[in-house]
Amino acid sequence: MGGASIWHWIVVGLIVVLLFGRGKISDMMGDVAKGIKAFKKGMADDDTAKPVQPSEPVRTIDHQAGATGAQTNAATTDHKVG
Repeated sequence: MGGASIWHWIVVGLIVVLLFGRGKISDMMGDVAKGIKAFKKGMADDDTAKPVQPSEPVRTIDHQAGATGAQTNAATTDHKVG
């Protein structure tokens, strides 16, 4: 009762062919194959993507040697209202 014999699968296959027809099943398999092919092509395109080149050269910020932490703290504490 729980086992599926070869005759069970043959009957199920015949019912599927009768319901969907041979043409619809082959069309469906063709669509699946096209989808797999497009997926593989998309994955291959991602692997060969070129790295992005920056349009401008990288700039650095120079440190001002004259400004110290004590000078900047004194300048900001003058504006406190207390």
